[in-house]
Amino acid sequence: MKPFVRSTAIAVATLLALSACKGENKPVDVSASAEAGKDPTDKTGYPGLPTEKEQISYAIGMAMSKSLSQPEVKEELNVDTVVKALRTQMDGGKALINDEQAQQIMEAFTQKMQAKQIAKMMEEGKANLDKGEKFLAENGKKQGVVTTASGLQYQVLTEGKGAKPGATDGVKVNYKGTLLDGKEFDSSYKRGEPAVLPLQGVIPGWAEGLQLMPVGSKYKFWIPAKLAYGEQAPPMIGPNQVLEFEVELLEIVKAPSGK
Repeated sequence: MKPFVRSTAIAVATLLALSACKGENKPVDVSASAEAGKDPTDKTGYPGLPTEKEQISYAIGMAMSKSLSQPEVKEELNVDTVVKALRTQMDGGKALINDEQAQQIMEAFTQKMQAKQIAKMMEEGKANLDKGEKFLAENGKKQGVVTTASGLQYQVLTEGKGAKPGATDGVKVNYKGTLLDGKEFDSSYKRGEPAVLPLQGVIPGWAEGLQLMPVGSKYKFWIPAKLAYGEQAPPMIGPNQVLEFEVELLEIVKAPSGK
């Protein structure tokens, strides 16, 4: 499966690069920082791994295991067979299959994993959609919450007195985005600086909502999946999620003239 093969290769390369920078071919000696209670005869700081070769081997094994321990991958593997293949290949022995057969097996495996991932996303997306619709139906009944014709919901926290941005304007904003369970997935506050964004380049719920806000306002938005990322949401959000944002409109950024 190409994704985990690539990540393992990167992990190994990183480990080797770090070794090159720290004076490889010498025993690792961190005994000066050894904690009380450790074996006083162990001069490496890594109990059970007395040589650099063993330490590197173990670290590479950890990197590989983390890549292969994803639940959807792990359930498809027999660890003893993985170790058998490693030993055979590294010792120059006769493999049980040739490279072409291995490629065919991996292509079939990749297709299988993709199908499982799609099925999982569809199931998760349906659950999120149902949950979101129920939430919006109840949330729309709350005092101060307004639902627009598109389905966007908003609440005025602070009403500013400035101008409202147009569809082709940019905006300078501070914001925080969370899921319905309270998990925060984005925040300009945590980055320590406002964001400058073109309204033509943001999700539809943002483009609509920001045009309702006078400069100086702070609104809360509940954005339905169809006005957010829908089924194509990034992993940190998940498919068909309703997104909740608190947004402060600090400034309208006009597009340069002639464009």
